[in-house]
Amino acid sequence: MHIATFLQDLAFIMIVAGIVTVIFYRLKQPVVLGYILSGVILGSHTPPFSFLHDEETIKTLAELGVIFLMFSLGLEFSIRKLFRVGTAALIAAASEIILMTLVGYEIGQFFGWRQIDSLFLGAMLSISSTTIIIKALNELKMKNESFAQMIFGILIIEDILAIGILAILSSVATSGSLDITGLVATLGKLIVFIVVSSVIGILLVPKLFSFLGSLDSREMLLIAVLGLCFGFCLLVIQLGYSIALGAFLIGAIMAETRQIKLIRKLVEPITNMFSAIFFVSIGLLVDPAIMQKYMFPIIIITIALVIGKVLVCSLAVFLAGKDGRTSMRVGMGLAQIGEFSFIIAALGISLNVMSPYLYPIIVAVSAITTFLTPYLIRVADPFTAFLARNMPRGITQVFDTYTTWLQSIHATEEQLIIRSAIKKSLLQIVINLILVIGIFLVGSYAAHSTLMYPYLLPDIHLEHAVTWGVCLIVSLPFLIAIYRKLKALSMIIAELSVKPNESGEYNITLRTTIAGIIPVAAMMGIILMIIALSASILPPFELFTLVVILAILLALVLWSWFIKLHSKLQITFMENFSKKDK
Repeated sequence: MHIATFLQDLAFIMIVAGIVTVIFYRLKQPVVLGYILSGVILGSHTPPFSFLHDEETIKTLAELGVIFLMFSLGLEFSIRKLFRVGTAALIAAASEIILMTLVGYEIGQFFGWRQIDSLFLGAMLSISSTTIIIKALNELKMKNESFAQMIFGILIIEDILAIGILAILSSVATSGSLDITGLVATLGKLIVFIVVSSVIGILLVPKLFSFLGSLDSREMLLIAVLGLCFGFCLLVIQLGYSIALGAFLIGAIMAETRQIKLIRKLVEPITNMFSAIFFVSIGLLVDPAIMQKYMFPIIIITIALVIGKVLVCSLAVFLAGKDGRTSMRVGMGLAQIGEFSFIIAALGISLNVMSPYLYPIIVAVSAITTFLTPYLIRVADPFTAFLARNMPRGITQVFDTYTTWLQSIHATEEQLIIRSAIKKSLLQIVINLILVIGIFLVGSYAAHSTLMYPYLLPDIHLEHAVTWGVCLIVSLPFLIAIYRKLKALSMIIAELSVKPNESGEYNITLRTTIAGIIPVAAMMGIILMIIALSASILPPFELFTLVVILAILLALVLWSWFIKLHSKLQITFMENFSKKDK
């Protein structure tokens, strides 16, 4: 009997969603709104009665919709794009998220809502909709214009920061307060997890899919993709992170494989089905009576969202060096919310911390801003021309002076080469350091987990010494790489900081001293940081000293081998990272 009821509910969902989305497609409106409206029609809040009998099962399917929605966003992400988006996208994305979160929070407080509701409202207003913007730009045939590429860059940064927002909200919701120390620790562990997972994934996953691709079996490839997706999501849940994080991250890792186009094609039908159920489930929670009751907050939030995002994003992009026309088009294009806001709302509902009335409010705001998006993009140029004609002369002169000053700043070719070398060295140092931190965090977790580490050794101190020693030995290739990069970086710093005309006969001595002190001091700081992070498995002083001495001797004996091992890993990583889609 249960299967018949489930099939009946699923049939109603697909039939009604199909009819409504066809109507929306004909009206040239986003089908996402059609899915949500279908849920409103089918839901128990809409008279005369509810068409669905087993909404709990539908909600379970909707959870799969979250997984596939985030997974598909990850597949479109590509870590390579992150390094091409530039400083302007980073500034705009960070400014938008911070300021719009504050705006949403203050609006919630203005209406007398609880602090947790205000915080969730701010988070839901901070992230623009990737799917809605891409659809709007496609329909307007503007996807390849420069401002569209800037928007895509901002969206990439937002997708990354949104994962951090989910982690923060989960922490605040479970603890009931915002602990800054705990927040920093949570974000630090999150960054370590993301970097370590990305590096290991890019080292292993492309090789796996190259092998599967050689078998020329789409069925086998699809099963492998789904297996990795669900398996990684399970790992993420076990580590206490959001399932959305796992789905997005494994999708971003798979985006670096050569089979990415085929993977997107295989997963697309499944994603479409389950994401449709997810958006329909959102509509099921919408109570038209509540929307009517909260019409005034909906209007205020919508106005604040549009004006806030246009101002913040446009100004941030302009200050980052873009012209006024491009800045305004970017701001107008980002003035909406969508799928990530629904995921944040679903998190609040699942944790039982967010008031039910916020869901229909945010759905209404999303619907209105989604409808406005293409029109806002169209009026960006006329509005920019209007501002240019009517803006006070003093403000215009300030903007012109700022633009002229930015254009006058030009680095020489030598300076660009030096900057590039410093950035590359710093990036490699940071990545290797995060990998080392990840190794010791895994060791600490394993030592305190009876499932992973069943305490085979009779003495707890000896056990800690072995665990810490294994972590140190595994970290040696990365620590040696950090030391070598620090030496190269310190030589550049010494060259730039010590001028021959100022130091005279002490020029070489000063440069040599600086180049020698920096890597040693930095490595001492790194070791102290490792000791602090792994304090829970740190052995007694005698055993600790013995482990360190043995590790130093091993490093000296196998120095060349560790360098070759790290180089091989780095070459494999770059080969996988640099492969283009077939």
